[in-house]
Amino acid sequence: MYVDSHCHLDRLDPRTHDGDLAATLEAARARDVRQFLAIAVTLEDVAHLAAMAREHDDVVISAGVHPLHRVPEEPTVEAIKEVAERFEAVAIGETGLDYHYLDGARGKGAEAVPAREVQLERFRRQLVAASELELPVIVHTREAREDTLALIREHTDPRVGGVLHCFTEDLDMAREAVRHGFYISLSGIVTFRNAAAIRELARRIPLDRLLIETDSPYLAPVPHRGKPNEPAWVVEVAECIAAERGISVDEVAMQTTANFYQLFRAAAPRAPEAMRETLARAGLI
Repeated sequence: MYVDSHCHLDRLDPRTHDGDLAATLEAARARDVRQFLAIAVTLEDVAHLAAMAREHDDVVISAGVHPLHRVPEEPTVEAIKEVAERFEAVAIGETGLDYHYLDGARGKGAEAVPAREVQLERFRRQLVAASELELPVIVHTREAREDTLALIREHTDPRVGGVLHCFTEDLDMAREAVRHGFYISLSGIVTFRNAAAIRELARRIPLDRLLIETDSPYLAPVPHRGKPNEPAWVVEVAECIAAERGISVDEVAMQTTANFYQLFRAAAPRAPEAMRETLARAGLI
């Protein structure tokens, strides 16, 4: 079985199974994708995601605020914790740092995204909330290597850890994150023609520290480029990693699924029946 460890199920494109969540999930299940982590980008999203999880047993959710989203008021640590606990989130995030637009010369302009200082404090608060709740953190990082790693070192417990999702940085950053208890998640970008550096990461990061994701509806993998992404296509991510490593796709599926439940331990009780005996033996349920 496969796990889509990062998908935005509340942001489905209307072109994807006519925007029907149930049909989208069923298409993924038909390809043996049996668990979905639906990611929040604001705290206001979480109630809607929780309603999805109540309707679909194989959906679990996170609670957090994306670094690029403007919000009317920055949430406190206590507010983040309260939402996460009330809606039974299995992780905090998506949080992190994204400095890509801060020079004002890349389309959006710096005025369209939260300032560096706002992002830093927002990330710190979510790391603190995650630490106090003993939940893993889902980290978005772009062009913010040193600040991301510094805050992770300061505010996360390696025994709880987290994941650098949709990872596109270098091997040294990946290794430093792994040393601090983090996993590295690869998305459809690994299949892109110009992503040779990411495919090298797919070969060199230890398999027991890898996760797979779609980040749907964004970043559709080859051969679906140009279409809105969907959870079923996490299989293409696994197939690419398997080809790069010279191993079977079953091995990638099995190990990344085990990694998912090792990291997101609160998701283990929602695991499919076929996984439950394995998880029980590992002491995860």
